[in-house]
Amino acid sequence: MRNKLSLVLFFIVFSAVSVGAQMPSQTADILIKNAKILDGTGNSWFYGDIAIGSGKIIQIGKLAGWNAKKVIDATGLVAAPGFIDVHTHIEGDEVKNPEATNFIYDGVTTVITGNCGSSDANIGRYLRKIDSLRTSVNVAALVGHNDVRKAVMGRASRNPTEAEMQAMENIVDKAMRDGAVGMSTGLIYIPGTYATTEEIVRLAKVAAKYNGVYASHMRDEGDSVVAAIKEALYIGTAAKMPVQISHFKLSGQQNWGRSAETLPLILNARKNGLDVTIDQYPYTASSTSLSTLIPDWVLADGQDSIVARLARPSVRKEVTTYMLGRLAKRKLMHFSYPVVAYYAKDTTLNGKSIEEVNLFLGKKHTANEEAETIIQMMEKGGASMVFHGMSELDIKAIMRYPFNMFASDASIRVYKEGNPHPRGYGTNARVLKKYVREENVIGLEEAVRRMTSLPAQKFGFTDRGLLRQNFTADIVLFNEAEVGDRAEYKNPHQYAVGFNYVIVNGIVTVDAGVHTGARAGVAIRK
Repeated sequence: MRNKLSLVLFFIVFSAVSVGAQMPSQTADILIKNAKILDGTGNSWFYGDIAIGSGKIIQIGKLAGWNAKKVIDATGLVAAPGFIDVHTHIEGDEVKNPEATNFIYDGVTTVITGNCGSSDANIGRYLRKIDSLRTSVNVAALVGHNDVRKAVMGRASRNPTEAEMQAMENIVDKAMRDGAVGMSTGLIYIPGTYATTEEIVRLAKVAAKYNGVYASHMRDEGDSVVAAIKEALYIGTAAKMPVQISHFKLSGQQNWGRSAETLPLILNARKNGLDVTIDQYPYTASSTSLSTLIPDWVLADGQDSIVARLARPSVRKEVTTYMLGRLAKRKLMHFSYPVVAYYAKDTTLNGKSIEEVNLFLGKKHTANEEAETIIQMMEKGGASMVFHGMSELDIKAIMRYPFNMFASDASIRVYKEGNPHPRGYGTNARVLKKYVREENVIGLEEAVRRMTSLPAQKFGFTDRGLLRQNFTADIVLFNEAEVGDRAEYKNPHQYAVGFNYVIVNGIVTVDAGVHTGARAGVAIRK
């Protein structure tokens, strides 16, 4: 009896082993092995493997018995969701460089464009263009108030008629139905600066019907920053929609330290039930148009009107006085803080401050003469600029705020073109190097959360921003000891380092540190 029982047990075990041996192993397109996994939640890392197939994450964990067309040994590397850059301006540059190399090498797999009130007013057409072009990054878009207003009213400095208001509402409504993730404003730019708060509220309410986000470059980020923040919060409250305050900062030496005043406004609004978040770039210089140095009223109605106004001696004198007054507030003797990023009329001026431009052109070394140089550049079409003037202490204070995302505020860069702000090449890498690894301002898990799940949640990306089964396989693999930015103000065209692999929609786009040429990005519609 005992021998019969032993024989039966033997056959049971043998059969089980035989069946197990005959079971086919599971197959993936890509298998990432031995990674230090940060899933994007902000939770602690863990070691494991990631199987990817058909553009999705199939499974995460200790995966034995898997085969794959491509196996990546991620020993010594961190695996994280692909980074989401919530504030970009890529319109027009997607065609010049669809591989979006500056973003991809910085770990970015998805960008949100249409910020600061500037977008294609026809979002449906724009997103179809993205689908046709096939960039290396995914693209979502906000509809920009400035371009909506220009489509109806041009650059007019007045309130809209009711018919014009309804025409603008129709454009925003169509944009949201076509897939926009929200509406943006650029209330420091023409013609947005001419709009009343209630005009913005009416348009925001249209976007709110489709669960859109209100993203705002506020009216002021310097002396009147508190009033500007309160306006943005009011618009979100009145429209009953989430608010995203763009590139949260304090401009001008006279405003250094005021983050202690501005951050509590955000905290209190959240306590009162408003879904408000912010983003920042980790630099003490901003970048925008030279025209922001000029009074708003001079800029109405287009370049011909600007030139005509500036030709009048009384206007020229008033503009000069205005600029010198702003310089005095900064407690500076010269226009050393605005640096030319790109001046189409004379590219030899790129990379020089206005003070340096003046000396280069052989003019007198006076602030008055430098103001005249600015006016002359505006008469020739203006320039894109880098403006120095923020405090590192404010940068760190804002960075510690937990509902703050990182954003480049940049376009797709064309390598070696102009002298742009370095943030277009190294925003995420700079955070991971300087503020995480070197200065311990925030932890690695927290930094990754700010770059992934927080922006995904804010803008309604339900299948991105986390490493989860069945989520889209947007993944970065980086060396936390080596990742870093190399772009500098004087030499900005340098790619970030340390991102060994970047996967977009399940396609390897950076392989062993080299862009493969893959263009697997898609247009993301709300």
